[in-house]
Amino acid sequence: MDDGTRTAESLAAWLGDLHFSDLTEDRATARIVDAVAGWGESRGWRVYRRAPSVFPLPPPLKGHSVLDVACARPSPEQPIAIEVDRLDRQRTVDKLLAEAAAGRLAIWVRWGIGPFRPPPLPVHLVTREAARAKGHWHTVADLPAPRHSSFEQGEAAELPWEG
Repeated sequence: MDDGTRTAESLAAWLGDLHFSDLTEDRATARIVDAVAGWGESRGWRVYRRAPSVFPLPPPLKGHSVLDVACARPSPEQPIAIEVDRLDRQRTVDKLLAEAAAGRLAIWVRWGIGPFRPPPLPVHLVTREAARAKGHWHTVADLPAPRHSSFEQGEAAELPWEG
């Protein structure tokens, strides 16, 4: 049985193919939540957005918190509880620890500018780097700069000055 490592690696690979640019923080988070839901759906799992959590709301609120995404998988695989955050929030860690204690595989998707502090086990961390420019977010690509001409580089030579 998977301890969650392979599942988290699968989600990380899926999110590695996610690209966006010029999004507000809310829209970037929504795009990542959509991608997480798409990952679960692509595996044939039942996917629930804003699913009820076992974690209670803070006082004076009543009831329970919600998860960004939950996935129901066939037995004997445990359900998955997923939270998506840009910021490092202790409340998210506490919620995911409560989900893990209730028998769910807990995954925290962190996005933005690293480094990302790992949560305590059994919560699994999946990251998606993004950068902020002019108030908007874009994914960080590990691609080399494009070539701007077909000029073959050789030895540099000074051109004569004609003035």
